[in-house]
Amino acid sequence: MSRSLKKGPYVVERLVLKLKRLRPGEKTVVKTWARACVITPGMVGYTIGVYNGRVHVPVLVVENMVGHKLGEFSPTRKFVVHGGRMAKEQAAAKVANEAAARAAATATTTAAPAKGAPAAK
Repeated sequence: MSRSLKKGPYVVERLVLKLKRLRPGEKTVVKTWARACVITPGMVGYTIGVYNGRVHVPVLVVENMVGHKLGEFSPTRKFVVHGGRMAKEQAAAKVANEAAARAAATATTTAAPAKGAPAAK
């Protein structure tokens, strides 16, 4: 359920005050534990360190993030790949195919005739 329009979005005033003291292009990371805080247009351009339970994840706020919550951009769980031996074999085959394609591409570019040399017929 969403928050009442009468109340307005949940914004931590202390965070807004900290951001007002900085310049928008500044590289300073403002740390916060307020994952439920809604991103406002005044936060665009700042880097906010959002706590994920272990570390503060730096989040550079852009215009598309306005209206979302800070916690949406700081994942709390680390994804571990599904699958066992078969998945590892498929991943290794994919890497080998990409390496072979890269080698073939460099071989064709190096085998091109030199500039000014007559083309073979």
